[in-house]
Amino acid sequence: MKAHRSYTDEELRYLKMLSRQYPTVREAGTEIINLRAILNLPKGCEHFISDVHGEYEAFLHILNSCSGVIRERLDLLFKTSVPRSELDELATLIYYPEEKLEELRPRIDDLEEWYRITLHRLIEVCRLVSERYSRSKVRKALPADYAYVIEELLYTHGEEIDKRDYFENIIATIIEIGQAPDFIQAVCKVIKWAAVDHLHLVGDIFDRGPRADIIMDSLLHHHSVDIQWGNHDVLWMGAASGSRTLVATVLSNSIHYNNLEVVETGYGISLRPLSVFANEVYRDCDVSRFAVKLTGNEGEQPTEKDKLLSARMHKAITLILFKLEGQKILRHPEYHMEDRLLLDKIDYENKCITIGGVTYALEDTDFPTVDPADPYALTPEEERVIDELTSSFQHSEKLQKHVRFLYSRGSLYKIYNGNLLFHGCIPLDRDGNLLSFCLDGTERKGRDLLDAIDTQARQAYYYKPGTPERKLGMDLLWFLWAGRNSPIFGRDRMTTFERRFIADESAWAEPKNAYYTLYEDPAVCDFILKEFGLEGPHCHIINGHVPVKARKGESPIKGGGKLIVIDGGFCKAYQPTSGIAGYTLIHNSHSYRIVAHQPFAGREKAIRENFDISSSTEIFERMETRRKIAETDLGREIEERIADLRLLLDAYRDGVVTEDHREHRDASF
Repeated sequence: MKAHRSYTDEELRYLKMLSRQYPTVREAGTEIINLRAILNLPKGCEHFISDVHGEYEAFLHILNSCSGVIRERLDLLFKTSVPRSELDELATLIYYPEEKLEELRPRIDDLEEWYRITLHRLIEVCRLVSERYSRSKVRKALPADYAYVIEELLYTHGEEIDKRDYFENIIATIIEIGQAPDFIQAVCKVIKWAAVDHLHLVGDIFDRGPRADIIMDSLLHHHSVDIQWGNHDVLWMGAASGSRTLVATVLSNSIHYNNLEVVETGYGISLRPLSVFANEVYRDCDVSRFAVKLTGNEGEQPTEKDKLLSARMHKAITLILFKLEGQKILRHPEYHMEDRLLLDKIDYENKCITIGGVTYALEDTDFPTVDPADPYALTPEEERVIDELTSSFQHSEKLQKHVRFLYSRGSLYKIYNGNLLFHGCIPLDRDGNLLSFCLDGTERKGRDLLDAIDTQARQAYYYKPGTPERKLGMDLLWFLWAGRNSPIFGRDRMTTFERRFIADESAWAEPKNAYYTLYEDPAVCDFILKEFGLEGPHCHIINGHVPVKARKGESPIKGGGKLIVIDGGFCKAYQPTSGIAGYTLIHNSHSYRIVAHQPFAGREKAIRENFDISSSTEIFERMETRRKIAETDLGREIEERIADLRLLLDAYRDGVVTEDHREHRDASF
């Protein structure tokens, strides 16, 4: 006879809480059976995307198409039986069901027959992409209004003689009562959910492209996503937290790249305080170095007055930025960035500056708000302007919602299914040793550094305004954005000052951290992986940040296959350098594959002409056997859950926890 085991008080408290969820032996046992079955299912498909930089149309298309996974499934099912033109149309329908239906309906002669054929095909696709999941998981993902009907169609095969009439009658009734358009949209949503189990966004959602806010809205509604913060993300996180320096940076960048739509339209932030200030104070200044390439609305061209105002605003906010950055560097000697204090090095008489022992001519020294005797002090007017702008960032409801999501779903790095995900780099010296940084008076490096940074970065948002912890967190976010060898900047310096005022482009260089040379060595990649507790043949580093020069033959696969760079140039500004429009990565139960995408012609063309992004796929690593959930992080969590439930069964049988067979149970404590 099995002896009763002893239970600690802590175990008993936990088991009594668990018994509320599984109040009987039968329910606990049933859950163990279900979980054991799930462990033997194939692992879900993971989709990795990085550096989308506000290019929302291309991003949403990649997201909708699952980097070609849906097209692959369509080919598997219909390539030999359905004309290519109809397959293209079906793919577009899945990507954009509402818009494509609206475009198709006026030109279809027999709409009911088209609905019937299309619903048959969509159900077949949905069945194929959802077969790797448990029936319970699929049921939970179904749209509430059509859950029962979709489930019946998924698990009733029309080719079965006994069920054929049943299946066809469901389809016919959907069409007859006018529900076909809504039902098609619902099924398309399930297909896109089932095609990819989990999305990893490896940094840089913001800046460059027009509407990062639209991307953030889509992520808010994604069924399963994590985010690794990029340098452009922490920039906006800091601005939303109340960092005046990062507010100035956001606005300087947005004006420079003519990307104010996301600020004004996306987040409802008024730039009137800046425009009024710039027009008054910089009216008679030379602003030629701050000219902005404006683009007007269709049929309109920006006026000379518009161009002049933009240049004045650009110069005004940039000088505020340089002052605030200088204050931060002076406040934090541990950043070791004293060489970036440049406003006090200007020789106004000779219109030059000496940087790193080299003297450069300055194209502009017309700085009406800079006091050479105290160059980093803001004027009262500048104080008022930056305070008003910062308040607008802090009171933008939509921006705050998005930044809360970045904090709740995001982190500096993530370890997931044997892969190490981060946006920029693990700072290394030239010999491949981990670089050390002083944080809170303690020298930190490697994983310890990233963990400490992650914790302190959250202080910028969650600690009470005005507290030392919040101020320290906001300063750290600026360091992450532009600090020497920061893990998500990964360069020696950011040469914004040089680019604005020095014509000699040799002064613009921003040397990369040694990581970006050393990661070609498999031994270095293994060293970094081991630092984060990862070893084995299928462990990888996955990061973005630096565009891959595919045009020059550079490969996104580094370190003998141990490291994959998935920033290939989503941002249009980078595409002339990269030669393509982005890399994404797919990791399913069979393999890892890198997908290279050509530039996207636009959402309107995709819907009207069934135009898909041209992509090429390279499988660079295959699994020896099909990988199951039991071999994943989720599988380990399920095993722990099973162990807990087994302990609960023992507790029931030992009588230390009692079953509750009541039909209506008391849920109170």
